[in-house]
Amino acid sequence: ERESFEDASVAAIMNEHFVNIKVDREERPDVDHIYMDAVQAISGSGGWPLNVFLTPEKKAFYGGTYFPPTRAFNRASWKEVLLAIDQAYRNSREDLEEQATRLMEHIRTANATGRNTANAEGLFTQAAIDDAFANIMKTADREWGGFGQAPKFPQTFTINFLLHYAHLTKDQEALQQACLTLDRMIRGGIYDHVGGGFARYATDTEWLVPHFEKMLYDNALMVITLSDAYKLTRDEAYLEVIHETLEFTRREMTHESGGFFSALDADSEGAEGKFYVWSYDEVTGILGADADIFCDYFDITPGGNWEGHNILRVKKPGKAFAALRGISEARLREIIQIGKKLLLERRSGRIRPQLDDKIILGWNALMSQAFIKAWEATGNRNYLETARRNVSFLLQTFRNDGRMKHTWKAGRATQPAFLDDYSYLIATLLELAQATGELDWLEQAEDLAGEAIAGFADDGTPFFFYTHENQDDVPIRKQEIYDGATPSGNAVMAASLHRLAIVFDRADWRERAAAMVQSMGEVIVRFPTSFGVWLSLLYELTRGTSEIAIIGRDWKIFLEKLLGNFISHKLALASEKPMKQYPLLADKPETGEIRIYLCQNYACQKPVFTIPDLLGIL
Repeated sequence: ERESFEDASVAAIMNEHFVNIKVDREERPDVDHIYMDAVQAISGSGGWPLNVFLTPEKKAFYGGTYFPPTRAFNRASWKEVLLAIDQAYRNSREDLEEQATRLMEHIRTANATGRNTANAEGLFTQAAIDDAFANIMKTADREWGGFGQAPKFPQTFTINFLLHYAHLTKDQEALQQACLTLDRMIRGGIYDHVGGGFARYATDTEWLVPHFEKMLYDNALMVITLSDAYKLTRDEAYLEVIHETLEFTRREMTHESGGFFSALDADSEGAEGKFYVWSYDEVTGILGADADIFCDYFDITPGGNWEGHNILRVKKPGKAFAALRGISEARLREIIQIGKKLLLERRSGRIRPQLDDKIILGWNALMSQAFIKAWEATGNRNYLETARRNVSFLLQTFRNDGRMKHTWKAGRATQPAFLDDYSYLIATLLELAQATGELDWLEQAEDLAGEAIAGFADDGTPFFFYTHENQDDVPIRKQEIYDGATPSGNAVMAASLHRLAIVFDRADWRERAAAMVQSMGEVIVRFPTSFGVWLSLLYELTRGTSEIAIIGRDWKIFLEKLLGNFISHKLALASEKPMKQYPLLADKPETGEIRIYLCQNYACQKPVFTIPDLLGIL
């Protein structure tokens, strides 16, 4: 953008020969998906910035990522590309249009998933789950945590699976790798130790140097995973990071309406990370007498740990560090908390990174889910109220002209909602109903699921298209099945349909969810780190869902106690009296005293009367 688009001579060529369309890929992810596939087919690789040349029918015929302003790095300059494309289009237009048609057909064919289930034999077995675990561990970094090499992404879907696998099988290797990965991230530079919140990814093996951009969805997914990890391990370090990350979200990413903003840029004052890094002299000048211990703890040195600057990270856990320095853990915590507060105050005076103030439906739903999970783990009722307020805002403001929309800004919802928006919101409504016992949220989830099936379902497969059937401004309707930075909308929809089927006894939805997993086949097991949400659903379908019904006067107290425990693959409904419209709550004796039922496929064991009793039979 700086090198070419803002150059007057380049702009003159572009304006003379082309219709120039700049697209925000977060506002229109469907456009990004289609033309990223095109560029990968053309060049064998993809990435951003994404530059694509289209026919007037929006068919791609050429594209690439970065083009320098002058010929360099064995790449043609942007000017050369522009002029060559213009000449080719004038002289060989028919050839280019034929090429574009073939390319679009290739993308359409390559996108045809779910039409072959021959490889699904033995899929719904513990042996398949064990194989998936083994394949995950083949890519695990057992020293620094994570999976694969740098750059390293959080991969929370894989960690989630490992937590459930460890809980159900008592496999210590799974728990160790999950916790190692979380520990290394929350102590590394990918976590903002001063202000809370996680950066997009780490550029190195040790999680020290992040790409400093902070995305709403990354922080939501990390809080969800940390909340489950805290329930399972009771590690106070996870609790602290949950609180700090949600405080960052409240402080810097929340609109007065209750919606959450999309992202904070990596750059400020033209330099990546400038807002977040520190010099040794600056920190010592701020902290005074306690600077020595604070700097030692956070690896702050005169020479810096990154390009002459310091990114705060923790090399040694607090207990071990306190022992090494001969101080109490309480004193160390005091020094850290005071120091972080002082640095945050100083940092607030710096020029801030730019805020992307779009409010995106699906990403907001994920963050609401994070607040719900944090409420369950911590008992902080403010978190639950934040989630309830956000979900109400989404349901009230994102429906425009009778249709759900994707983004909201300046009081107006725009762009048609995508599958991810629907699937994440439905999943969040299910979580909110479970966490509050307010079962009206279930009715709204059911309605949205019906809407999604009507608008996104593929009649030829059990899967869903990414775009609505009435959206006609893209040349291809894609099916997205991979987990990327955010969960696969198809995988989340399958999981929600499975749970809604239990809630409302919908056999058609239960069968569709199972068919979606079956149609994915052994690819889930062979490549589990690319299909983590699918793998977790496969695990649940294999083991069965723990259906829990709580009935009696004090159901709120018992539900809250239940939710504070780590229970794999649970669906809990609670009410004071039996409710015939919900099969799980129907046909139970009406009594004021609490009754807790553990069921599977609506077949319930004898009721128990305390949460410990329930945990004993799970």
